Amino acid sequence: MDITRVIQKKRDGEALDSVEISAVIDGFVSGDVPEYQVAALAMAIYFQGMDESETSVLTKTLMESGESLDWAGVEGLRVDKHSTGGQGDKVSLVLAPLAACCGLQVPMVAGRGLGPTGGTIDKLESIPGYRAELGGTEIRRITEEVGCVIASQGGDFAPADARLYALRDVTATVASVPLITASIMSKKLAEGLDALALDIKWGSGAFMKDVESARSLGAAMAAVGASMGVKTSFLVSDMNQPLGRAVGNANEVREALAALAGEGPADLLEVVYELGAAMLTSAGRAEDTVAARALLEKELASGRPLEKFHEMVRAQGGDLSAELELAPASEVSAARAGYVSAIDGEALGYALIALGGGRRLIEDTVDPSVGLQMRVRLGDEIEEGQPLVELLSSGRGYDEALSMVAGAILIMDEPSATPALFTDNS
Repeated sequence: MDITRVIQKKRDGEALDSVEISAVIDGFVSGDVPEYQVAALAMAIYFQGMDESETSVLTKTLMESGESLDWAGVEGLRVDKHSTGGQGDKVSLVLAPLAACCGLQVPMVAGRGLGPTGGTIDKLESIPGYRAELGGTEIRRITEEVGCVIASQGGDFAPADARLYALRDVTATVASVPLITASIMSKKLAEGLDALALDIKWGSGAFMKDVESARSLGAAMAAVGASMGVKTSFLVSDMNQPLGRAVGNANEVREALAALAGEGPADLLEVVYELGAAMLTSAGRAEDTVAARALLEKELASGRPLEKFHEMVRAQGGDLSAELELAPASEVSAARAGYVSAIDGEALGYALIALGGGRRLIEDTVDPSVGLQMRVRLGDEIEEGQPLVELLSSGRGYDEALSMVAGAILIMDEPSATPALFTDNS
């Protein structure tokens, strides 16, 4: 096939058919289509977009480049969630065992952090011995035995997407709704799911900075899921400040454990309940969101989800017998009195990276003990000298992180409206 013609069609705003999309992706994987042509097509997609049919075909092609989990002969419903990420988003650590206790099977494939939004696998790998690199056979076995598993994407799931993402990352074509949709959904749908709940974040700490962009992404992802036979729902949630109070890998695991014990921050638990209700109703385990919420609250209060989390960690080689260590804490205090009017979540994410708690490059190592502990929330009235954030630092990048954190919190004379935790997605 003439790949130049395919690029030209998309450049001129024409839709690509399944044969053309498959030819590009399959040729990219085999080496028959050079990177510069794929980069050119990605740029054309960035400017011209893709319709729902094209996006579904691209998703399916990326997914079929690798392994898909086979649940033949296994009873039960496989359901998962996905978040587009932000600071302090440890929902998966709470929701996976909670959903398992409610009768669902959760074969979660998650990612590591690259950039300011963090990653679920980095959080879990702060637990000594935790093994995230699992093959399909082991993911299936642990899901059957425990009810939930959280494993890394590795090279088995949608390897073509990994190559395409690396190319997008260096050609400024990441921020494209169809390319984001295909990238995320190709890996999630490879899990062999019956239903999927999506948490699309918006705000200063999210990839999508405004509500409309978040809605567009959620609708595109839900449409692709439905086209491939997976009941897919989405909610739009706020990331104009960290979710919960803990940011940083070991710090977030500790907060997730507190939430599983029924002592987590209210905003974190609200997101857990909303996504959990979507999972349960989509899978037919609850008649409506009211019944689903009641079941989730009952299970969390029972203590079983905390036990389930420990069971999952043990099944993946982890050891939670000792409390996870945190780096020494120091306070960042308010330079003036007033009201917390804005929090730059992205700046806080980069502060965590400066401390060593995230990556600038894929090969960077992560210090799980460092992080941030939020002492204020949007709308809080504060006094001069009042602690705003605790920096958990081992010394690396301290001055840089201190400057970023101090500049990330805006204090004004008058209170301002704070965004709702959830936004209507219609």
